[in-house]
Amino acid sequence: DLHDICSSCNNRRTYSLFFEFLYPAYTPLLREVAAQWYHTPAVTTPLLKLIAEVVYNKAQRLTFDSSSPNGILLFREVSSLIYVFGTRILTHDVPAGGNIYEHKYKGIGISLLALHRALSGNYVNFGVFALYGDKALDDVLSIAIQLCLSMQLSEMMAFPKLAKTYFTLIEILMRNHTSTMVKLETLVLAHITNTLQEGLKSHEVSISSQCAAAIENLTVYHFTHAPELERTEAGRRLNAHLSTEPALFQGLLSALLQIIVFEECANQWSLSRPLLPLILINQDFFNQWQEQLIAQQAGTPERQAKLVSAFQKLMAEVQCNLESKNRDKITTNLTLFRHEVKALF
Repeated sequence: DLHDICSSCNNRRTYSLFFEFLYPAYTPLLREVAAQWYHTPAVTTPLLKLIAEVVYNKAQRLTFDSSSPNGILLFREVSSLIYVFGTRILTHDVPAGGNIYEHKYKGIGISLLALHRALSGNYVNFGVFALYGDKALDDVLSIAIQLCLSMQLSEMMAFPKLAKTYFTLIEILMRNHTSTMVKLETLVLAHITNTLQEGLKSHEVSISSQCAAAIENLTVYHFTHAPELERTEAGRRLNAHLSTEPALFQGLLSALLQIIVFEECANQWSLSRPLLPLILINQDFFNQWQEQLIAQQAGTPERQAKLVSAFQKLMAEVQCNLESKNRDKITTNLTLFRHEVKALF
């Protein structure tokens, strides 16, 4: 089994031997198998698992010489296979009485896992693709987004492994390919942020933390580019998104505040990271949210006064910037804020 052989290659030397065996002799065959047998899980599942293992840079085994193009060649081959499989599985209808996970979502999940591993392996300089007009990166990101959109959120959340894979991929896209995400259609970006909002509420700490990290990257990107809304393409796209969906970030802030104030959260530090950029982007909404919560305590003036004090302490000495010292300050303030608020609710 090629997957097991590749999995056992735990260092650079053994992996290089396997890579030289596989490429370029057999990669075209693997791509053709994906094209012809995309509707047969018994074939595509082991095939996609092999691809996900091949691009997995565990123990830094994918370390090529500085003059070697192998990292780029590997990504091009894998992205091509994912694109071929993805374009076909999107149009595939699950057989009557068939299991949608086995026949469709499982293959999609493994494809997204393979893409995440390729994007996060640190053996490809992705700037090369745009520099030389190579569409491999753009094509695979496009089909990945389409695969993500093809899954119903409720169905996806019902399969924990699939949900984790999805949010892991979205996190790496928001971290390293934010400009590409910003260029998406407004409705598509809004859908993704809605999934992040739902994932933020997940009781799976890993999913909640990944969603918080993805939201942090998107909001920091927006805050950074806000001063140049009309001078750059990214700024213009952000402006267009907010013109069409003015509440794009408000729902994220509201969900985050609800969790911080009313729920137990084992990942408080992770949740604190997107809090400041969300507040700075939505200062009026943040003020309205806290005023509404405070007004709800009108029947108990003592509790109301303590809540006002807690919100004041949350923003004490916090400036309107995203410098590390300032972000660390609100993270520290949040600990005290949660302690005081928990005593009230």
